[in-house]
Amino acid sequence: MKTIVLTGGGTAGHVTPHLALLPHLLAAGYQVHYIGTAKGMERGMMEGRAGVSYHSVPTGKLRRYFSWQNLTDPFRVLAGAFQAYGLLGKIRPDIVFSKGGFVAVPVVAAAALRGIPVLAHESDLSPGLANRISLRFAGRVATAFPECAPLLGEKGIHTGLPIRESLLAGDRQRGLTLAGFKGEKPVLLVMGGSQGAKAINEALRAALPQLLNQMDILHLCGKGHLQEDLQGMPGYFQAEFLGEELPDALAACDLVLSRAGATAIFEFQALGKPMLLVPYPKGASRGDQIENAHSLAGRGLAHVLAQEELTPDSLAQALVGLGAQADQLRAALAAAPPADGRQAVLEMIEEMAASRGR
Repeated sequence: MKTIVLTGGGTAGHVTPHLALLPHLLAAGYQVHYIGTAKGMERGMMEGRAGVSYHSVPTGKLRRYFSWQNLTDPFRVLAGAFQAYGLLGKIRPDIVFSKGGFVAVPVVAAAALRGIPVLAHESDLSPGLANRISLRFAGRVATAFPECAPLLGEKGIHTGLPIRESLLAGDRQRGLTLAGFKGEKPVLLVMGGSQGAKAINEALRAALPQLLNQMDILHLCGKGHLQEDLQGMPGYFQAEFLGEELPDALAACDLVLSRAGATAIFEFQALGKPMLLVPYPKGASRGDQIENAHSLAGRGLAHVLAQEELTPDSLAQALVGLGAQADQLRAALAAAPPADGRQAVLEMIEEMAASRGR
């Protein structure tokens, strides 16, 4: 029986591609192990899933700023590498698949020491710090963005991003019923990430009088960000987040307003949804969302509004413009290379896993 170790964590974007691959790996007969941290988001998302054995290792955070913990975390990474080395010796996987994040570094380093093939995947346009470190240990690095593969030299290959099949199977009518919409106007879906996006929430709500005569709005505002005085407003539905109903909401929407995290925008691309992206500003991040957003805009797949330019009026104007060009954007999205990289990544896993037995 084939065995695979999955690793990656720190954000949901480092875990959801694993969830996209998991049913296919299990169907192909793999024993699946996941190595993450003891308290990270990845544990809550992966531990207890049928067919998955979860293991935790210590690790340090890879910071780009001064912190006294930068003096001690290298030792935690080293301890994590020793522990991962021992785990891999017991599990004896045919391959390690890494989605990056700080927990992946000791795991891929230990795999390389044991001669286990490592396939890494980079979701953003430019490689994150963890994947830049992991590059020396990986045999290949799959990329979601076509621009990223050349940055990784001969190890880089563009595949797209593994996308959860369930997201592609939503029902439009169920989504409309959930929100209480009749389907007579275009539906705008607003997402700001798992915690919501305060700047987007505030600008959108202030722009509602300008927008609701032209579109219905399904607003996923993040935990703790419901606005009670807007409950029941015709044409406006708000929820902190959606779980099983999210595919139906995606099927119901005609337009999307979102941050520019890689996982989200590739899911929207795979669904052919015209997007207005408000990337997380530089200074509050390494600028990866800005790069992601402008890559899609440069290929005619999305519109971008910088957070520095975000006001209720500029947002309303940008959303009206998005609706006016929705048909052109849908055509460009349909003509673009496939966003869903599940099959390409699964084929690389099979090829690299088989190479170990040769």
